[in-house]
Amino acid sequence: MMPQKPRLSLHTTVAALIRAADEYLRVDDARREVELLLEHVLDTDRAWLFAHPEHALDTNERERLASLLERRQQGEPLAYVLGHVGFWTLDLAVSPATLIPRAETELLVAAALERIPVDRAVRIVDLGTGSGAIALALASERPDAQVLATDASADALRVAQSNAQRNGVENVEFRLGDWLAPLQNERFDLIASNPPYIAEGDPHLERGDLRFEPAIALACGADGLSAIRHIVTQTPPHLAAGGWLLLEHGFEQGPAVRDLMRQAGFSLVHSRKDLEARERVTLGQRET
Repeated sequence: MMPQKPRLSLHTTVAALIRAADEYLRVDDARREVELLLEHVLDTDRAWLFAHPEHALDTNERERLASLLERRQQGEPLAYVLGHVGFWTLDLAVSPATLIPRAETELLVAAALERIPVDRAVRIVDLGTGSGAIALALASERPDAQVLATDASADALRVAQSNAQRNGVENVEFRLGDWLAPLQNERFDLIASNPPYIAEGDPHLERGDLRFEPAIALACGADGLSAIRHIVTQTPPHLAAGGWLLLEHGFEQGPAVRDLMRQAGFSLVHSRKDLEARERVTLGQRET
């Protein structure tokens, strides 16, 4: 049965909406999601909501909230409903043209920062940048670095460029093109990517948030490793001596990605685990 469109009374207050959160949204942590939707509609923050529990929504606010609740009831990801999401220390706009940045990608950012000097103008690439999450996080933490972000989607690049402006990050260049194609004959100190790594036809693509995210950024090849194979084999000529390649991947793909990197001549190849002890990021160094 399809969920009914939310009906908000003329006297709907902040407190009443939060109390009835589970009636409006059948999701985990419905209360917090309703709070976030209220913050968005009222253009305020959580502290204001709790300081003004008896604020009654006006007609326009009720209509906007009802529309957002309906989209969320239909399963649309909260990040798309709100139009933005927090990542690292940034607030990133997202759209159906981009993946929604997730915690696994913050693991990649942390691993990359360990290999980027604080006081040297290194050159960095984020392949398939999407919303710009990796590129902007690295650029914001290493303002002396020169960061390049590539993507084959012009729509995604527009979102990433707007996020650079939104977060005041200036040391990033954006180029349109597939994976390493825009790099020409350049060499970099670090190349990072969160490529598609789900196998085409995987049933998970028809569930949850993945139903709404761009398929081209999620799935690639019969085993999910086609994009990773391409990046691993094509990266060495674009890495300076001692440069690093870092890749996010599925939690069962660590052994395969390590093998691909070793076959391509990378050394010091190893994987990083997330908080659930699952291998999610693999990195290797180009030998000097």
